[in-house]
Amino acid sequence: MFTIHKKEIVWGGRKLSFETGRIARQADGAVLVSYGDTTVLCTAVAQRQPKAGIDFFPLTVNYQEKAFAAGKIPGGFFKREGRPAEKETLSSRIIDRSIRPLFADGFRNETQVICTVLSHDLENDPDIVALVGTSAALTISGIPFMGPIGGARVGYIDGEYGLNPTQEQMGETQLDLVVAGRSDAVMMVESEAHELSEEVMLGAVMHAQEGFQPVIQAIIELAEACAKEPWDIPEPEDHSALEAKIKQLCGDALVEAFKEPEKMARQDKVAAAKQIAKDHFADDEDIEPGVISGLLKSLEKHTLREATLSTGIRVDGRDTKTVRPIVSEVGVLSRSHGSALFTRGETQALVTTTLGTGQDEQIMDALEGEYREHFMLHYNFPPYSVGEASFLRSPGRREIGHGKLAWRALRPLLPAKEDFPYTIRIVSEITESNGSSSMASVCGGSLAMMDAGVPMKRPCAGIAMGLIKEDERFAVLSDILGDEDHLGDMDFKVAGTEEGITSLQMDIKIAGITEEIMQVALGQAKDGRMHILGEMGKAIGAGRESISDFAPRITTMQIPTDKIRDIIGPGGKMIREITEVSGTKIDIDDDGTIKIASADQTATEIAINMVKDIVAEPEIGVIYDGTVVKCMDFGAFVNFIGKRDGLVHISELAEGRVATVNDVVNEGDVVKVKVLGIDDRGKVKLSMRVVDQETGEDISEQMAEKDAQRRAEREAKRAERGDGDGESEGRPHRRRPRNDD
Repeated sequence: MFTIHKKEIVWGGRKLSFETGRIARQADGAVLVSYGDTTVLCTAVAQRQPKAGIDFFPLTVNYQEKAFAAGKIPGGFFKREGRPAEKETLSSRIIDRSIRPLFADGFRNETQVICTVLSHDLENDPDIVALVGTSAALTISGIPFMGPIGGARVGYIDGEYGLNPTQEQMGETQLDLVVAGRSDAVMMVESEAHELSEEVMLGAVMHAQEGFQPVIQAIIELAEACAKEPWDIPEPEDHSALEAKIKQLCGDALVEAFKEPEKMARQDKVAAAKQIAKDHFADDEDIEPGVISGLLKSLEKHTLREATLSTGIRVDGRDTKTVRPIVSEVGVLSRSHGSALFTRGETQALVTTTLGTGQDEQIMDALEGEYREHFMLHYNFPPYSVGEASFLRSPGRREIGHGKLAWRALRPLLPAKEDFPYTIRIVSEITESNGSSSMASVCGGSLAMMDAGVPMKRPCAGIAMGLIKEDERFAVLSDILGDEDHLGDMDFKVAGTEEGITSLQMDIKIAGITEEIMQVALGQAKDGRMHILGEMGKAIGAGRESISDFAPRITTMQIPTDKIRDIIGPGGKMIREITEVSGTKIDIDDDGTIKIASADQTATEIAINMVKDIVAEPEIGVIYDGTVVKCMDFGAFVNFIGKRDGLVHISELAEGRVATVNDVVNEGDVVKVKVLGIDDRGKVKLSMRVVDQETGEDISEQMAEKDAQRRAEREAKRAERGDGDGESEGRPHRRRPRNDD
C-alpha cells in the first residue's frame, strides 16, 4: 500500500533519517525527519495557479510544537495548543529566511510549509530538524525550489567548535549559532555569542557550512529516488521593448530622485518619477498595470544599485563605510527607571528599562519544561515611524524577531542574577525608521540599562550592513538605509562590544554569499560598531552607581530553610500579612534566600523586622520588648519575639512580694523581658523584674545584690532569735507547715 523511501546518515554522532511515502501523501512534499529521538513532520504544498495581482512570492512557513511530543498536556483552560509561542515564531522565521531566496524568479503561486514537532527527546532541538526537513520536502515536491539547503547549529566550548550541541551542552557554550546554506554559499545566519571575535564567528559559520554538507548529499540521494516531476514554469514574457520605453520616460527622473538625501522627500520624488510612466500607459488596455509596476520596481532597483557600484556614493551622499550622524540621550523620561533616545540619521528608538522583582519574571512554557525568564525585551514598530496611517496591531512575526535579536545582543552582558536580583524589562518604541531599527534598539537598550543603574559588563552597539552584488562586482554598505535594505542583496546585522560580537544575523536575497564577502562585512561592521560605541559614550559610558528613586530596592537576607514554612504560614497567611502591613514585595527561594523589594526604605525595614521576628530564636540573657497576652494566677504569658510566647512567673514580675499578677500587669501591656532559660520542651522562662521597664536596662546585678541583702537580713534575724542554724536551746526547731502539707 505504501511505497516508502528512506535515507539515513550519521551526523554529529547521531542518526539522522529522512522518510517519505507513508505520512501526508497528499501534500506536494512530505518528509518525516528524525534526529536522535526528535521527530518532525515537514510538508510543502503550493497552489497550481499563480496568485493574481501581486508582485511578491506568497510564502508562509509555520513551525508548530505539539505538547504530546514531550509527553505533556497543554496548560490553560482549553488544554490545547493556542497561539504560537515565541520559540515557534522564531523557528518559523529561521526556516522562511533560509528558503525564500531559492524559489524560481517570478514564481507567484501561494506556497505553505508546515513543520510539526511530533517527538522531542529533550536533547536535540527540533528547529534544526525542521529546517533540514523543509529542505527535503521542497526538494522532492516538484515545486520550483533551487535547493537543497542544509542547516546546522554550532556551539563553542573550551575553544572548540561543536556541531549540533545537545541541550545540556548548550548550557556551557559561548555561542549559539544557526546557519543555513547551499553546498557553496551561506544563506542565513542567526546567533548569540559571548563577546567572540570576528575570526571566531566567521570560523563558526564555515564550520557549520562544512558540517551540513552530508545532509545536502543525503537529500539529493533521497530526491533521486522519489522526487516528483518538476513543475513547468512559464517562460517570462519578453518586455524588453516596454522596459526600454519606461526607462526613456522616467529613467533620468529616477536618477535625480535618488540623489535626494532626505527619505520622505526622496520617496516623493521617486513616486513622481514612476507616475510619469504610469500616466503614459494608463489608457493602454493591452498592458496590465501589474506589468508596469514590476518593470518600474526593476528600474528603481537597477538605478540605486548601479549608482552605488559605479560611483561608490550612496543615495544619501555617504560613501560605503560612513555611519550616519548619531545623537544619544539618556534620562529623557522622568518617571521611568531608565530611558534613552537613540537617533541615527532618520532612525530613532525611544527605549526604556523597568526594574522589577522575581514576581515580575515571565513564566515560559516550553517542550523542555517550564522556566522563568528575568530579562525581557519588547520591540514595537508603530506605523507613524514610517509616515503611514494604518491599523495598530499586536506584535507580529517581524516585531518578535527584531526584539529577540536585540535581546540576544544584550543578554550576554547582563550581571549575574545573584549580583543584581532584578527582573529587567526593556521596551523599544521605534519613533522613526529608515534603516535598522533592531540595531537602534540594541544601542538604545544598552543606554537605557546603564541609565537605570544595571551594572552591564560593557556598553553594546549594533550596526546593519548591506550588500549590492552584480556579477563579480560588489559593495558592502555600512549602516544601510531602508531603500538599500529593500533594493539590496543582504541584511547583515552585527552587535557587540569593544571586546567582541554578541549577536549576528544575516538574511540575503540572492543564492548565497561567499566567505570573502562575509569577511569584508565583519571587518567593516567592527569599524562601524566602534564608532557608534564612541558616540554612545558621550551620553553615558557605564551603569549609574545607584538605581532610580522610583525603582524598587531589593534587600536580600538569608534564613534557615526549616524556617521557610514559618514565613509563608498556613495557606500563605503569614507572608500575605507581611506584604500587606509593610507594602513590600517578597520572594522566597528554596535555599532560604528572601528578597524584599520596595522603593520605600521604611517599608523595607518593617518587612525585615517582621521576618526577623518570625525566624529569630530566643537567646538566653537577651532583653526583648513584649506584649502581655494572657494572665494566670501563677504568672503572665508574654509574646516577645514573632509569635513566640514565654512565661513570666509571678515571682519574676516585680521586686518584692506580688500578691496577684494583675497588680503588676494586664493583658495588652507592653513590657520588657529578659530570657532566663529555655527548657528541653522549648518553653521559655522570662523575667520582668531584672529589667528597668522605663529604660530597658538590665538590672540583674542590682536585683542579685538586693536578693543577697534580703537573705542576709533574714539570716541575721534568725540568728537573733537563736534559730539561725535551725536549732534552739534544748528545743528542736519545727518547720512552719506549708499550705500544701
